[in-house]
Amino acid sequence: MMLRGRGHRPVSMATAKREPEVLPPEVLPPEVLPPEAASCSLRAKMAPRKSARRRSSRGGRGPVEPHGAPVEPHSAPQSPTEPPSRVYIPGVGPPLGPDEELVMDEEAYVLYHRAGTGAPCLSFDVVRDELGEGREELPLSLLLCAGTQAPTAQGNRLLVLKMQNLHGLRRRGGGSSSDEEEEEDEEEDDEDGERQPQLLLAMAPHYGAINRIRVTELGSMGPVAAAWSERGQVEVVALGGALEALGGLEGGGGLLLKEQPPLAPLCTFTGHMGEGFALDWSPTVSGQLLSGDCAGRIHLWRPRGGGWAVDQRPLLGHSASVEDLQWSPNEASVFCSCSADASLRIWDIRAPPPRACRLVAPGAHDGDVNALSWSRSDPFLLSGGDDGALRLWDLRRFHTGSSVATFKQHRGPIVALQWHPMASGVLAAAGADDLVTQWDLGVEADDEEAAMGQSDPQVEALAALPPQLLFLHQGERELKELRWHPQCPGLLLTAGRDGVAVWRSASV
Repeated sequence: MMLRGRGHRPVSMATAKREPEVLPPEVLPPEVLPPEAASCSLRAKMAPRKSARRRSSRGGRGPVEPHGAPVEPHSAPQSPTEPPSRVYIPGVGPPLGPDEELVMDEEAYVLYHRAGTGAPCLSFDVVRDELGEGREELPLSLLLCAGTQAPTAQGNRLLVLKMQNLHGLRRRGGGSSSDEEEEEDEEEDDEDGERQPQLLLAMAPHYGAINRIRVTELGSMGPVAAAWSERGQVEVVALGGALEALGGLEGGGGLLLKEQPPLAPLCTFTGHMGEGFALDWSPTVSGQLLSGDCAGRIHLWRPRGGGWAVDQRPLLGHSASVEDLQWSPNEASVFCSCSADASLRIWDIRAPPPRACRLVAPGAHDGDVNALSWSRSDPFLLSGGDDGALRLWDLRRFHTGSSVATFKQHRGPIVALQWHPMASGVLAAAGADDLVTQWDLGVEADDEEAAMGQSDPQVEALAALPPQLLFLHQGERELKELRWHPQCPGLLLTAGRDGVAVWRSASV
């Protein structure tokens, strides 16, 4: 089976075999993995830049444990004669030994949960709920919409998920006696039922894999989703019925599943020249949508009479696949695009299609440009490409065609990135190297701290990382999508081979 990335470039997951035309095992009911399950596997959840026994602080963000990466290589309980555990940093220092494994540093996380989606998930988006803004109190409840990529076209599903009762990681106090530990274990056993995470899932059949899905709120219509299909068409569907089905599910912890009939599209556009991945709803004009395909064409959707009018005249300029699109958060007529032709382009839809492209950065990256994000609070664009670099663009200087900063930590292509919706200068990026990085571009190097670590090889290795790098997380497989939750500060969601992971680091 193949899990495809954007730009129609397959990435092998396993031996390619054609499955029979039956419901594949990948669409069996998903599950929510509690943090305890996640920490027992070989997956390494990377912590902020610290070891389990050593913390460093950096001004500006409280006790910032800058750079993620403290996972301890671990083989067996250490005896007094065994060497101490060491910090593992991807790409830095010696590789793991034959008897070593990576162990999650749970102190580095506020919470971690994962919901399996059955078949691999290429894309998802957050559905805003009515539980309030800026909520951090645990347990959390989330609404998501996702699309699958099953081995067969008829095996795919459009999913509406509600992950609820998401508690944080348990913390044990140090220096407890054996009697106190037994009492704590008994109390935890009593709490297990109350702390059991729950997944409510409405599944609607969708013929063909869903390359990209984006959700918006449309007044009385409620939340709607635009879905890019591998069949070369873009559909808009209402999610109200699926959300009502979730409301009717009741029970204890675990999985509650509701099969839905196919969602009737509100609008379907088949005018693209093949399939695509780029899709974005306007944050300033309700119902206005952009879709871009692998032939380099971009089409504008405008709401009209309860539906949409799609301009048949494509916006042309890119010579290869349009990988991502992003509307300006402030100017209703302006958007940016990135492409496998290595360029970034800024457009203004007030101009006729032949003249809508206003600015171009022709060599934005050394290779395909896969993802971009437009800051809501600053005049900056962020882009990520096949070169593994994150590039920062000042819109006031975009006409020069040069970025103002480059950050390189990933050892593979950047597949997704996004600015934090509330914290200026904070961002997250996911790479084909199965790493998720969190950054704060407002952090500067601390010369005094670097000098203090010169005598300690591990501290020196950490000091060699970019000072803006807050956190490294690994353990997810074949990442394809990343989103900050807009209503839960610091909560990050990622999607890949194993489903959708929900976590919050101690650094953001």
